[in-house]
Amino acid sequence: MSNAADLAPRFPRGLVVGKFCPLHLGHEHLIRRAQQQCDELVVVSYTEPGFPGLDRERRAAWLRARFPELRCHVLDPGHLAQMCQERGVAPRRIPADDEPEDVHRHFVAQLLLDLLGGPVQAVFTSEHYGDGFAAVMSQVFGAPVQHVCVDLHRVQVPVSGTQVRRDPLAHRSLLSPEVFADFMPRIALLGGESTGKTTLAQALAKALNTAWVPEFGRTLWERQEGRLSFEDMALIGRTQVEHEVQMAQRAQGCLICDTTPLTTCLYSEWMFGRVDPALRAWAERRYTLTLLCDTDIPFEQDGTRQQADFRLMQQARYRQELTARGIPFVVVSGSLEQRVAQAVDAVRARLQDKRDAQL
Repeated sequence: MSNAADLAPRFPRGLVVGKFCPLHLGHEHLIRRAQQQCDELVVVSYTEPGFPGLDRERRAAWLRARFPELRCHVLDPGHLAQMCQERGVAPRRIPADDEPEDVHRHFVAQLLLDLLGGPVQAVFTSEHYGDGFAAVMSQVFGAPVQHVCVDLHRVQVPVSGTQVRRDPLAHRSLLSPEVFADFMPRIALLGGESTGKTTLAQALAKALNTAWVPEFGRTLWERQEGRLSFEDMALIGRTQVEHEVQMAQRAQGCLICDTTPLTTCLYSEWMFGRVDPALRAWAERRYTLTLLCDTDIPFEQDGTRQQADFRLMQQARYRQELTARGIPFVVVSGSLEQRVAQAVDAVRARLQDKRDAQL
């Protein structure tokens, strides 16, 4: 039996435009419906001046994660200027969010002609304004553009972008796992070998009544009896992030991460003298708070570690990398009880700062 999408008209090229602040399941339903009806789909996102914490890079990452098969164009003034320069096109500005609808319609139509490969035959929206959007593009292109309205009354995906933006963690059911996980505050634990990261991660998660993410690199090392290849480094970084996404669905308030891809990136340098570009990109992943476990506890050789002097070298490198990347960190030291108390205080203070910033 055919569904509505099977009977709908097909188009050589279609368009979806949105702020995606944040990308929610209503947006995803719209994009997937457009994919079903188009041989090629152009996705454009821009907002000016935008919303705090929802910058171009973050929105682009969501779209890459959910629609890796699409080339999505997420614009900000700097990115648009670079595109114009590369293509020898006169500079242009992104219209402000509160400018008239026709300004935005003409901006997008000209963007398609000059920078994004030419006209489209359909524009997909979930709004009444889609008819006017299609009319302007038809005029600019000199050829018909059809408006396809998808779930106008939010029956298939009941969602309000404003409500989701106001409190993403309260709307878990309206966000994909990748997007929801990106809003879950992540607490990163770093430190050289035998600095108590795993013990602290477990204890901190228990103290905060939340979930924690074990270190996948150690799991793989044990599984492969201590033999890791260069290719394993990228696998470790990618899997660590995937596990964060999975465990974020079980977290309450924040997620405790026993290591980050930055650790794997540094191990790749130490072990192989090079880093896979994908791993280097994952090492740029930001965390809500970084805790650096001190070396003031005895070094324990469990058969998987280097020597104590390697631990000191690691610790110095962590400090160097965090400082160079502009990542503030809190050093926790002393007994386990003291470290947990310091970490809990630091986490609660950081989460309160985030809440205050959103008010």
